[in-house]
Amino acid sequence: MGRKILGTALLTTTALLTVAGCGGGGTGGSDETAAPPLNASSVSGTIKVLTNRTDLVQDGTMKKYAAAFTKEYPKVKVEFEGITDYEGEVKIRMNTDKYGDVLLIPAAVAKGDYPKFFAPLGSTGTMEQKYRFTDKTDVDGRTYGIANFGTANGVVYNKALWKRAGITEWPTSPQEFLADLKTVKDKTGATYYTNFKDGWPLVSPFTNSIGSVSCDAKASDNLAITDKPWDTGTDLNVIDTLLYDIVHDKLAEKDPSTTNWENSKTLLAKGKISSMVLGSWAITQMQDAAKKAGAGADSIGFMPFPVQKSGTYCSTLLSDYQQAVNIHSAHKAAARAWIDWFTEKSGFSEAQGAVSALRSAPLPATLKEFVDNDVTMVERSEADTAEVNAIDNASEIGLNKQDYRQKLIDIARGAQSGSLEGYFADLNKRWADVKQTAGS
Repeated sequence: MGRKILGTALLTTTALLTVAGCGGGGTGGSDETAAPPLNASSVSGTIKVLTNRTDLVQDGTMKKYAAAFTKEYPKVKVEFEGITDYEGEVKIRMNTDKYGDVLLIPAAVAKGDYPKFFAPLGSTGTMEQKYRFTDKTDVDGRTYGIANFGTANGVVYNKALWKRAGITEWPTSPQEFLADLKTVKDKTGATYYTNFKDGWPLVSPFTNSIGSVSCDAKASDNLAITDKPWDTGTDLNVIDTLLYDIVHDKLAEKDPSTTNWENSKTLLAKGKISSMVLGSWAITQMQDAAKKAGAGADSIGFMPFPVQKSGTYCSTLLSDYQQAVNIHSAHKAAARAWIDWFTEKSGFSEAQGAVSALRSAPLPATLKEFVDNDVTMVERSEADTAEVNAIDNASEIGLNKQDYRQKLIDIARGAQSGSLEGYFADLNKRWADVKQTAGS
């Protein structure tokens, strides 16, 4: 038994968006490269690395990575800045030249504007042979970022709890998943958890599952050419219908407005809630919570999104934040050396239970069940992300914002008037109305 990975064809994209909230502080040209350094002795300087992982900065983990890096690059000093509101803070800083030497590319920066702010790391034709997810930062044949890691999408669940309810096989359809949730609730009292209040763990995992239903690496790109993303049988229709049905059938928490992401880890570990649609990045966090609760890491399981295509489960594989080099950095070689070392030698992705950006690296132990059960990993193309985002922004739907799925949940629980069919019809109309102008 093994696993299959569906690759993606490289498609370069032309910029359609401008930097949201950025005043054009980046003025450097794409000729300012950040090529891999030839040897460690030729690299020197102090570099600042911006990160959203404030926890790893505070507990000293990042300092340990820096110490290991310095053994190989003794003339380079690495300083970290953990930023709680990473997106908001870095977006503001990018009005100037001073936004670190190495940073995670904020979502607010339009793909076509990467050459204004980041030094190219190499030709995409070369980079894609070594790294996954290069199309996410490809602009006109050059790659501007290397992924921190990748994440598979599926459902984190309390495996021991489901077993106690008599369920030991993964559901193969949304209907089976709903039936399993009902069985677990009836026998244990545990329910599905929407993460409604915090928003981001409700939005991203479901949107990131586009492609898992159809087993199509270009499922997200195809949103740029369809007039009806929520038409019957589409990925979004299946994904959002399942969420609606979970809430409508009272298989989720009683009051979504009271959910708490941090607390959900303990609730899952203790069997108070049964499952959540999340990325594989969450597995280690849930396992840690289970160990603290005395339940054991093996009580936490991870299953594919409950749909099969021709008898096969699929799971989309997407990149996390992408590390980039500030085009204004005075120490580009040192910045690039850090990115290469962090990606290839630090062991960070393995420690996070995540998928390495290196194509040669095996899938992590957290996905062993996926490997053992021949789940097909769909490395989802992001070549047309700029076009899709342009349509999404112009339609004011917000595929990556919480309002649209929170409204879906409110309709399902009767907190807002409307029907699922009516909501889908409205979403399709809004998408189609702006597609011809915003996405072209």
